[in-house]
Amino acid sequence: MPTPEIPRRTYHDEEIVNLETHHEESDVNVRALLWFVVIFVVFAAVAHFALLLMFKFFVQLERGNSNAPLTSMAKPPDADVPQLPRLQPFLTKTPQVEIPPYRSTPVVDMIDMRAREDAVLNHYGWVDRQKGVVHIPIEEAKKLWLSTAPKTP
Repeated sequence: MPTPEIPRRTYHDEEIVNLETHHEESDVNVRALLWFVVIFVVFAAVAHFALLLMFKFFVQLERGNSNAPLTSMAKPPDADVPQLPRLQPFLTKTPQVEIPPYRSTPVVDMIDMRAREDAVLNHYGWVDRQKGVVHIPIEEAKKLWLSTAPKTP
């Protein structure tokens, strides 16, 4: 059975009236929003200007203090060489002669220390001869440890 067709009615503007529908009055207050933006921009400009003035003030302050002495004491002429007794040798100037440093200068000490470390790390040697304790090169110790380490499944 065919469905009966419902007649369509056309409405005119004056007929469509809903008394419950009205303009939303709780929208954003545009005037207050614009005032906030204006105040924010003015505050940002004032803050940046104040920072610029502070920066220029501190630059001038530092330029004035750049040559100030660190201490009121006069530097002795031999201030680069420590007083006796010295732990490391330095070139010593006496009224009669200049005494050169001994073999054990800081540079030579560093070279000697690295040579001793290399001898311990990369060569065989005794730790305690009476007890029969020796040391082996580090690479050999790594290989030995890897060969005896328990295998994880």
